[in-house]
Amino acid sequence: MKTRLLATTTLAIAAAFGITAGAANAAPVTFFGEDLNPTGATPIAHPISDAARASFFTNLTGVGTETLDGFANGTTTVPVNFGNGVTATLTGGVIQNFSSAGRFAISSPNYYNAATSSFAINFSSPVAAFGFYGTDIGDFGGVLTLTLTDTSNVTTVVTVPASEGSGGSQPQNGSVLYYGFFDTTDTYTSIAFNNSNTVDNFGFDDFSVGTLEQVTPVPEPASIALVGAGLVGLGALRRRRKA
Repeated sequence: MKTRLLATTTLAIAAAFGITAGAANAAPVTFFGEDLNPTGATPIAHPISDAARASFFTNLTGVGTETLDGFANGTTTVPVNFGNGVTATLTGGVIQNFSSAGRFAISSPNYYNAATSSFAINFSSPVAAFGFYGTDIGDFGGVLTLTLTDTSNVTTVVTVPASEGSGGSQPQNGSVLYYGFFDTTDTYTSIAFNNSNTVDNFGFDDFSVGTLEQVTPVPEPASIALVGAGLVGLGALRRRRKA
């Protein structure tokens, strides 16, 4: 099995809100936003994470989202249906309907409480886009990475750039983030969540997936400008020909 590491060069797309898009000219393209918890009390509002999700979704059409709210508290192996022809199985965690140690639901009442050293999602058919909310990530200094396995059994490791704390320091328990990616060339059959601090648990909610056909990237401003310049040049050429 071959493994590649995604070099993430972040580009600020909404610097005032701390939202970033990563590796804009490589695959996969990533989106990230984070709301730090100033006190540790939960739940908290998460406008920065919401804005990152909205930016991610501008590049997608008709994707499916699983809110986990149809499952009983305590369910471990979770079969989910994203509603766009893709199903999956969540393993390595448990459905919870109550807040716990900084972890809580984004869309009430349920979320997935997982030890990331063993949390994985296996898809019924390949996906090209994936996004999720995470709570309580990085509060004990762990670094969260995702291992994406594509249809050729090649793995790509991406790092979720959550702020790192240590116990009670920033970020406090109960911070919220949103992370998403899309790929216009490769598709993936499974995603494994890994944390460098293997004793920490995280909360996850509102998983979204999209197929390759549902990825419709929005051109970057520079690309739009180049297209505009080309149209202007074409118009000038036509005027010269008419003259």
